[in-house]
Amino acid sequence: MKKLTLLFCFVAILTSCENNPSLKNTAYIPPAPDYSQENMWFTILDNDQSGVDVFYIPSTWEFDWFTKDSVVCHYADISNLQHLDNMSIEMRKVADYMADGNRFYSPFYRHITLDTWATLNEDTIQARYNKVSFNDVQQAFNYFLNKFNQQRPFILAGFSQGGKSVVELMKTMPDEAKNRMVAAYVLGYKVTANDIAAAPWIRAAKDSIDTGVTICYNSVSDVKYTKDILCKNNVMCINPVNWRTDGTPATLQDTITVTLDTQYKVLVLEGFDGSYLPNILDIINVGDYHGIEPWVYSECLRKNIKQRIAAFGR
Repeated sequence: MKKLTLLFCFVAILTSCENNPSLKNTAYIPPAPDYSQENMWFTILDNDQSGVDVFYIPSTWEFDWFTKDSVVCHYADISNLQHLDNMSIEMRKVADYMADGNRFYSPFYRHITLDTWATLNEDTIQARYNKVSFNDVQQAFNYFLNKFNQQRPFILAGFSQGGKSVVELMKTMPDEAKNRMVAAYVLGYKVTANDIAAAPWIRAAKDSIDTGVTICYNSVSDVKYTKDILCKNNVMCINPVNWRTDGTPATLQDTITVTLDTQYKVLVLEGFDGSYLPNILDIINVGDYHGIEPWVYSECLRKNIKQRIAAFGR
């Protein structure tokens, strides 16, 4: 009888929690973006129509935050102008070289927070990302294909969480779009054997002019500083300075030596002072150079985008 009474009490508590939102242990999820609205996009439409379209997904900018009712949120809020301004900083800087001769489209989205990444728990990261963030990215990409792209060739690119989104989008990309993808740039994230098993058409770039391929890299000061959430089980890496996949070193900006470690599939930089990079929750920019991925190689990427576009058009 005692066990039965306890069971009834437990069921009563669960029922009470379900009927009383204030008792739920849930987090706040901001409203979804409407990608038919112009203010949900950062765009630069170069008058030179000789290039292609670029669909760029930005990285993680926000920390966990709380609503007025003290409910935690693990996502960026696209109704918060400060959150939009933060994402715009990255979009504008990347567009400086990716929009050169191209049409540039970058969606604002409810990305998971830095605190979520700092859990170092891939299940937690994936669950929150799939529930909200990737849904936004998928909706934005579909809108891009259907309303903006007009069957033009395109480049898919993203940094960090945006790089993760590039990988996930390739798993669900329509066949007709695959044939128009010049290249995919996964900056500061990984491509695993499981990703390729889910989408066998994901192929690693081998040089500077192959097309329909994926360019992937991460940068560290030493291989001991690789981060599992960014690099674990990574199966591809290319040096964006000399566009080689072996250990041949390359010189960047006259003073930085960039060498691909073929075992760890990361770039090791010598002669680079990353002390200015902010330590983010003792996870990012601690021995690694995650914060530099789209910037330090920007001129290499600018040139390479043009090379791959030219090769695609042949």
